[in-house]
Amino acid sequence: MSPFCDTVAQEYSELIEIGWLLMHISISIINNFGDTPMGTVTFIQDETELDLLLANESLLVVDFTASWCGPCKLVAPLMDQLAEEYGDQIKVFKLDLDSNKPVAKRFSIKSIPAILFFKDGELTETLIGVKPYEDFSSVVAGLL
Repeated sequence: MSPFCDTVAQEYSELIEIGWLLMHISISIINNFGDTPMGTVTFIQDETELDLLLANESLLVVDFTASWCGPCKLVAPLMDQLAEEYGDQIKVFKLDLDSNKPVAKRFSIKSIPAILFFKDGELTETLIGVKPYEDFSSVVAGLL
């Protein structure tokens, strides 16, 4: 093999190693994002607690999530930001669907993350998937 081919092969091999390393770092960040306690959003424990909140809170945002859901971990800090920005006007909570499967059926949740917006106990809007913060905040602004 010529010296030129050896150099190209070596550089190509190094690029592949760097690519694998970056991929593993990215996966690690996504898998661990949201594992640490953040912000002001807390978990609703069960359907009874959800029903009490729906009956007593005029504006409620519920992030339907699961611990294994990568996209849910990306939405988590956005829900914290929403709670911090609108904390005096709305209540923001998370609900783990693995522990609350009847709630998923009740609200026809088929994909997560699913963010449900309630006004006076009635579902007014549902956003599915990872969205920009502005999508969430504009729904809240429209409900105020």
